Amino acid sequence: MEPLPLHLCKPYKLSSILNRLYSLIHVTALTSLIYYRVSSLASTPLASLPAQLLVFALELLLSLLWLLNQAYLWNPVSRRVFPERLPENEQNLPAIDVFICTADPKKEPPLEVMNTVLSAMALDYPSKKLHVYLSDDAGSALTLLALRQACAFASSWLPFCRRFGIKTRCPKRKYELFKEHIRIAEEEKSSATDKINPSIVEVIIDKSDDEVRTNQVEMPLLVYVSREKRPPHPHHFKAGALNCLLRVSSILSNSPYILVLDCDMYCNDPTSAKQAMCFHLDPKLSPSLAFVQFPQKFHNISSNDIYDSQLRTTFQVRWPGMDGIQGPMLSGTCFYMKREALYGIFLQKELHHLKESFGPSNELIISLQRSNQRKTIGNGTLSSTLQQEAQFLASYNYETNTLWGKQARYLYKSLIEDYFTGFILHCKGWKSVFCNPSRSAFLGSATSSLNDTLVQGTRWNCGLLEVTFSKCSPPLYGLSRMPLLQTMCYSYYALQPFYSLPLWCLASVPQLCLINGISLYPKVSSPWFVIFSSIFLCSLLKHLVDVLVTGGSVQTWCNEQRIWMIKSLTCYTYGTIDAILKCFGMKQPCFSPTNKVSDDEQAKLHQLGMAWRKDTGLVPASVALLSFVLSIIFLLLGSVVLSSKFGSGDFGNGSGGDGHGGVGHSGGDGHSGGGGHSDGDEGNVGGDDGNGSGDGRGGHASDGSGGGGGAVAAAAAATAAMAAMATAATMAIMTATTATTATTMTAATATTAVTMTAAAAMTASAYMAAAEDT
Repeated sequence: MEPLPLHLCKPYKLSSILNRLYSLIHVTALTSLIYYRVSSLASTPLASLPAQLLVFALELLLSLLWLLNQAYLWNPVSRRVFPERLPENEQNLPAIDVFICTADPKKEPPLEVMNTVLSAMALDYPSKKLHVYLSDDAGSALTLLALRQACAFASSWLPFCRRFGIKTRCPKRKYELFKEHIRIAEEEKSSATDKINPSIVEVIIDKSDDEVRTNQVEMPLLVYVSREKRPPHPHHFKAGALNCLLRVSSILSNSPYILVLDCDMYCNDPTSAKQAMCFHLDPKLSPSLAFVQFPQKFHNISSNDIYDSQLRTTFQVRWPGMDGIQGPMLSGTCFYMKREALYGIFLQKELHHLKESFGPSNELIISLQRSNQRKTIGNGTLSSTLQQEAQFLASYNYETNTLWGKQARYLYKSLIEDYFTGFILHCKGWKSVFCNPSRSAFLGSATSSLNDTLVQGTRWNCGLLEVTFSKCSPPLYGLSRMPLLQTMCYSYYALQPFYSLPLWCLASVPQLCLINGISLYPKVSSPWFVIFSSIFLCSLLKHLVDVLVTGGSVQTWCNEQRIWMIKSLTCYTYGTIDAILKCFGMKQPCFSPTNKVSDDEQAKLHQLGMAWRKDTGLVPASVALLSFVLSIIFLLLGSVVLSSKFGSGDFGNGSGGDGHGGVGHSGGDGHSGGGGHSDGDEGNVGGDDGNGSGDGRGGHASDGSGGGGGAVAAAAAATAAMAAMATAATMAIMTATTATTATTMTAATATTAVTMTAAAAMTASAYMAAAEDT
């Protein structure tokens, strides 16, 4: 009799059918649009040909991104686990190493880091099978002291959790003494560290003599690791820290499975380890399974989620879709990785090949042939020989002339090591699964300010393009190594930053063409107009349906549309520029940890759904001056153009059919890609006296007065001018993004918005007054 399965996989059949039907309809519409563009090029005047070709190229790019995005919707699945079916003897479970990374005690408060450490130590898993490693890239004495205090507190906290079955094992209120010790340490010790950090590896043990300690509470192994850093030698940021932990843990515990957590992502469900083992211990799935990915969820999300911090599309739409192909991408945190998958085929090579790949450490080479051997002496410390070996593995030059970060382990050459590493694992044939239980397995802190959100997004998109520009570019490298749909999923993220180009162009080119009488889109009366409008409306409707199905609201849909547009014009643009500069060696790689220090006032406004915060920062004179100058330029330019048009009567002789806005292809997760609505056929029909203009709705002006056409033309010009103002505002906001502080960013954004709104209102009033006079 076969044992009961440890997990079940259920496909979303109805959702898959509806998604494929929608894709078929949308592809038909896109094919019609492309046919219209190609057939109309032959009759396009030479003067307007460049604009037509540019818009056509942008529409093709948006169509390609939409097509790649459909791979996520092709075969979504859900999974259910049965931890109670695991072996009854828990000592038969495989060991797990937990990796937690922190880099800056100023941005990542030690108290929050210790919450994560304690929650990991309190996992519902045999203590002898659990080993927790904290990597401190800052080499902070404060973090080390806080870890020692956390170890002492854990001797009381862990038995309490196990005795009373506490679910949320990240302590919040019942450790005031522990918090007080940390607070005193923060006052006495400086968080500033030297740029040169020596390597430190210390096994943390509880040296207190209280009653709890005398009871010999069984504790997981807790290790502090601070790798050596010597500028200008590259240390490769988080990927380098994870590889250092991988080496050190290999000679101390060498567990076959690894849980990776960000320093603010605490364990909300202690059974997550057993849930992951339901996949890793499945004899049919395990041989090819590299990692189990859990969704990232956050405890400080506002009800409106104005910044889309919950990443709804990623974890509720795309990852379940990839799970039905070859598995989701590696997401940086909240995943259980198989160590063998990171080592790869190098384990099967001869000794000299192993040293070329893993480095000169004999202890590390020996550890490759065994697993799960905790190496500590009687009092819980390391022997002097093992201590020196661990520090050697954490030295800055250990990776020199090896393959660490190049062909195996956590890969370098990108700021987002998770995307790159997961991509290479999938190219090698490994699979992954997505586990999304009803109770959140992990909870973290989401960004609660616009500045942090945009800076984080810029880093992500820069890292994506670093992979795209490398020899392992997903559209090319993955095509022959992965299923087609899996390649499309990775290619979508690889090309995602290029959304910035269509949005910037479609925010300005159609308006300029409208003012200059260049037709880009079909007339409203033309059957082809139905194609353009249906593409735009269907994209918006599809996104709205996805939001509602996944438990969102119309307000959520509006927020996602807004933040996607903001990110496309800022994060995607700056990420692209950074990646290009790095590609040509004009900029050095840099990594700034996301600020996780809580601001009570900011958090309160964020929970209320407010993007603005009280600020005392000063706006740089250059930003304020740029905002004012751009406003005046667009105001004067629009006035001159309007005056010349009315003076010569050009609006009465309009060429007709000038729409404005983009085609409206789906922007990734259903967002509209830049407009997609038409202003009608301004002045497309001549009057009886030969000077008449159209009425803006396809009618005739038999009296030749042209008044209606003039009003509509003025309104269209006003709309174009306001769009130009919005573009200028976005440029000023982007300039403000380069400011060094969040307060400066917020103040600059607010000032720019006020300035641009006033200028746009003045321009619109002037245009409408001119139309009435005419």
